[in-house]
Amino acid sequence: MTPDVTPVTDAICDFWRTVKDTPNPTPTAHQPIPFVDLKAQYQALKPDIDAAIQAVIDESAFIRGRFVTAFETQFAQAYGVKHCISTGNGTDALYIVMKMLGIGPGDEVITTANSWIASSETVTQTGARVVFVDIEPHSFNLDPDKVEAAITPRTKAVIAVHLLGQPAQIDQIKRLCDTHGLYLIEDCAQAHFAEFGGRRVGTFGVAATFSFYPGKNLGAYGDAGAIVTSDDDLADKCRSYARHGASLKDKHDHLMEGINSRMDGLQAAVLSVKLPHVFDWNQKRAMAAAHYGELLRRVPGIIELPQARPDATHIYHVYCIRVKDREAVNARLNAAGIGTSIHYPIPLPFLKAYRYLEHEPSDFPLVWRNHTEILSLPIYPEITLEQQQRVASVLAQSG
Repeated sequence: MTPDVTPVTDAICDFWRTVKDTPNPTPTAHQPIPFVDLKAQYQALKPDIDAAIQAVIDESAFIRGRFVTAFETQFAQAYGVKHCISTGNGTDALYIVMKMLGIGPGDEVITTANSWIASSETVTQTGARVVFVDIEPHSFNLDPDKVEAAITPRTKAVIAVHLLGQPAQIDQIKRLCDTHGLYLIEDCAQAHFAEFGGRRVGTFGVAATFSFYPGKNLGAYGDAGAIVTSDDDLADKCRSYARHGASLKDKHDHLMEGINSRMDGLQAAVLSVKLPHVFDWNQKRAMAAAHYGELLRRVPGIIELPQARPDATHIYHVYCIRVKDREAVNARLNAAGIGTSIHYPIPLPFLKAYRYLEHEPSDFPLVWRNHTEILSLPIYPEITLEQQQRVASVLAQSG
């Protein structure tokens, strides 16, 4: 059964009724504010996580085994899909899906110019050619109009990345893929359980991939990933390929040459403990984002705050703003003990790895504009009002 997800709107309204009547605390200037606080999350779940890890050790169930099977079943049920295939990491998940869809030399795969390299390097690793497109003006996600313009007779698939926790305009992208007979693959590494039009991202395409890197909204204690799909044949192929190409009935009978990409038992056990909590964590991130919006909307020097789509739920894996004089602002925040990050300082088409594509800034004007202005602020379920007020205070001094 799919867990219920309480609408965020009512929770935010209750939250603000509390906040507006709460006196502003005096900022504690010397206490660091981490960009992500994984220790606080662990402390809240310590007895359950410790017990889960101990159970794996007691059974020596370090590779595959019942803990991995249990998490695959739980995640598939929570997501409302038929199959979850666990992998060693989210990057492998993307590569495996493309390989098992038959994508390879002579093919083109369209994806965003604004993401981590995993979204593009996996295309090249299959032998296909990556085709980058620019983003929408008021989100960090790929622009469907640019996707349409990039389609050629060689296009085989589109990788739609739901970046920073914000769903891409996935309905339009799906229509394009259906019209042109393309595979739609959803990269949900930063968008666990986000929704578009009341439907979870990751359920629009032929398959979706997830990363459970520790800092994700649902994070393991090391590398881990997964593929979800309701396509039985594709699921069997992906599961086999990730296990050295072995038959699902006999691990010594190899149907093909595959790779070794397995989630270990410790990560699966940790993820099973965390999974029921991710819905509450996503809501708390949304409430923290609403608080940031109230604190920052009039701060000088801020060009733009995140804008959530009215037809989607933003889970705020990252709270990314655009600011003037980014380097100076970032330095001031860091000097005050406030952790930050930049997603991403070099747009994908301009990495040394892609010089052969010979792109110019004019090819991706919005990505190019943003890359000197973007700055990600601390956000996590455990962040306090006091911490956010301190972040806002330092930003106001920067302005």
